[in-house]
Amino acid sequence: MNVQFKKGALEFLVLLIIKGEDQYGYSLVQKITPRIAIAEGTVYPLMRRLVKEGYLTTYFKPSTEGPARKYYKITEEGRERLQSLLAEWKDFTDAVNLFIKESEADE
Repeated sequence: MNVQFKKGALEFLVLLIIKGEDQYGYSLVQKITPRIAIAEGTVYPLMRRLVKEGYLTTYFKPSTEGPARKYYKITEEGRERLQSLLAEWKDFTDAVNLFIKESEADE
């Protein structure tokens, strides 16, 4: 899959997933990679940025498999950002789909 497509959608996907349930970094990677191949290292810088921008908060939770894990939780600002991204995504995909439809009609 095109790297630029993935980069553009990753923030959106992360916020969508965390909106449903708090996540730790590796769990996010596990949820995304069956559908979109990403490197684990791409998620952590994004998570740090989302925390810095106020879209996510963090907390630690004990783990039965080792040290406590850092979990990410969406904030109200994150929910607003997600709604904005969702509207932008719909507008963008509608426009792209229109171009595809027009192109197929020309064939």
